[in-house]
Amino acid sequence: MRLLITCNGPGETAGWLRPLLRAVYADAPQADVHVFYVPDDYATGQEPAFVRTLFPQAHVYDPKTYLRVAFGGHTGGLPEGAETVLYLGGDLMHAARLHKRFGGALATYKFNRARYAPQTALSYAVDDRNAQELASAGVARERIETVGNLAIDGALVEASASPETGTPDDGILFMPGSRGYEVEQLIPFFFTAALAMRREQPTLPIAFGISPFTQLSGVRAAMMAGGDPRVFAQRGTVVEDAAGGVYLATIDGATRFPVVRNALAAAKPARLVVTIPGTKVIELAAIGKPVIACSPFNAPELVTINGPLTYLDRIPLLGAPVKRAAVLAYARRHRYHTQPNIDAGQMLVDELHGTLTPGRVARIALDRYADRAWLDARAQALGALYREHAGSAARMAQSLLSLARIR
Repeated sequence: MRLLITCNGPGETAGWLRPLLRAVYADAPQADVHVFYVPDDYATGQEPAFVRTLFPQAHVYDPKTYLRVAFGGHTGGLPEGAETVLYLGGDLMHAARLHKRFGGALATYKFNRARYAPQTALSYAVDDRNAQELASAGVARERIETVGNLAIDGALVEASASPETGTPDDGILFMPGSRGYEVEQLIPFFFTAALAMRREQPTLPIAFGISPFTQLSGVRAAMMAGGDPRVFAQRGTVVEDAAGGVYLATIDGATRFPVVRNALAAAKPARLVVTIPGTKVIELAAIGKPVIACSPFNAPELVTINGPLTYLDRIPLLGAPVKRAAVLAYARRHRYHTQPNIDAGQMLVDELHGTLTPGRVARIALDRYADRAWLDARAQALGALYREHAGSAARMAQSLLSLARIR
């Protein structure tokens, strides 16, 4: 099978692409897979190298190379044609462009649009509601296949790994995110919240799960800058010990918190996770982990959002206020910001919205950490929410192989 895939940011890479490629290679070890990273504001730039390390047999192209290919250029290893082109992140136009150049069957996961629906051979749905959304976009019912949420398989595999040194057993894990805004603002923000917790409970195990897509140099710069004044964060630093351990620390080094890279493996023995909305919340739900998800809108014009509105803050004078208003208006339209709450129709993940302070996050996290009844109830409800989605990657891989054979 020759499979071309478009992908973009860290969530799609870790939550969708990684489990799917594992399943594809398990079923078809000789599969000829080409992953094209497309231009995207959510990407960190580290995604292609991450995939090359995990799947050295795959051909992986960075966004610049993709653009050259999209406009008719050539590069080493480029196939003459394809049996299947799969959308797995980014704008759908990129997958459609590859489909036009290389042929084969066009398939999409979770998303489709009326413009591309007629040429789509198969659209994979996460659940029945998503299948209805795809049908409303113009995809014929017989071309919609419900396979489940790929992120669930990815989470279960990652969480089964041996925890790293520094894992907060029965403690609290912070997962700040990997986008530029999240590294620059939320790492110092959560660091300051962790300091408040440590002052109140000096023996509380606390660690930071920093994405493998985030470079340590960026973390160090964020800690030294301390974020925008509106996030009320404290400056700090990054220190490394002789054994290779990495820590977020106060400037004087008196207080420090371990950094772990496989956050899901570290989350499994933790009692509570504090994070932000995104794929990571779905993954935490998959392993039944109680979560507090923060949506700080202290400096909303700095947030990355979908579409051209994300560039508004670059316009002198009026840009920042207009983007601030747009982000806040979008946030107010949605009752829930995390997918588990949207899927359940109730608050299974505690969500904190608006202008937040590190002290408030610390206080709520400590209260939840001490509430065994809440922890047990949330663990059971979240663990059950996506149980039926397990095996989605294998189902989708087998379907893709069948689609390729039909062609």
